[in-house]
Amino acid sequence: MPESDTGAERTPTWPTVLRCCAALAATPGRLLRPRRPDRALLASLIDAPIPQARNTIRLTVLEQATMSAPTTIVAEGARSLREMTLTMSAFLIEHPAARFLVDPALCSGVHDRVLPELPFPIPLLVAPDKPVLGLADALAARDIGLDTIDFVIPTHLHWDHVSGLLELPASVPIRLPAVEHEWALGGTHAPIGVARGPLRERTFDTFTLDGPPVLSFPRSLDLFDDGSVVLVDLAGHTPGSIGVLLAVDDGTRVLLAGDAVWSRLQIELLREKAPMPGQLFDADRDAAFATIHRLHALPDGIEVIAGHDYAAVTALAARR
Repeated sequence: MPESDTGAERTPTWPTVLRCCAALAATPGRLLRPRRPDRALLASLIDAPIPQARNTIRLTVLEQATMSAPTTIVAEGARSLREMTLTMSAFLIEHPAARFLVDPALCSGVHDRVLPELPFPIPLLVAPDKPVLGLADALAARDIGLDTIDFVIPTHLHWDHVSGLLELPASVPIRLPAVEHEWALGGTHAPIGVARGPLRERTFDTFTLDGPPVLSFPRSLDLFDDGSVVLVDLAGHTPGSIGVLLAVDDGTRVLLAGDAVWSRLQIELLREKAPMPGQLFDADRDAAFATIHRLHALPDGIEVIAGHDYAAVTALAARR
């Protein structure tokens, strides 16, 4: 893994600028004529059983920052002129056998410590509003010590889902699919949206989703072999994007979906992100759109929490 934040490991700036220009040029037409749902794919999806939960977990939402974006680009072509508030949050999971974080999102001072790693003009597009509540402070507000976290599970390795690692002890391992590790860290240049600084000198515990289909998802991994934390395949936004299906102690089933969608509106309307920003941040647009179909096909009773969905995340936090 690279040992320094040199330009050699970042995506070069000019290719990024050209990609931004291409994405911008493609956006107006897609706002008028959004991509149509794949009805054949929807019809082919099965509803595989969920593993029986023999344990439950306690879920705590750590809200850290907000930003906004036009609704019509979050859900391509949505008939709205309004701005949508987005959140950047981490999720604390307490299982009888472990305490861990899903998406250790932001560190304090993220604008200076992490965003400069990203090529121009990406920081201008993705910077959260100030102030930002760092991960250490978010945990301290709940009297939780950094040294009590056993491991972290990022839904994927984009900067805004792992920057909080800078505030966790280096001994805290990162559990993630091997394909995600290779995508983010295996090449000379970091993919757009990946800052390698927070990932440096960390211990990685990689795995493969080699379990059976669960719900509409083709692969899974039952993390504790008790049905309480089941990882499912949400590939598309990044090659190793995962969802974390939780059996919560209030009797609900919650799916932490990372950036498979930025808002539940995408699931309801079956809409991908507009080309700007989707062509920049979705590694495989077709696979990402297929994943949205899988989320759309979920049965009632599965509460999908997109990582940036302010309305869904704050509603979940209010119950916890």
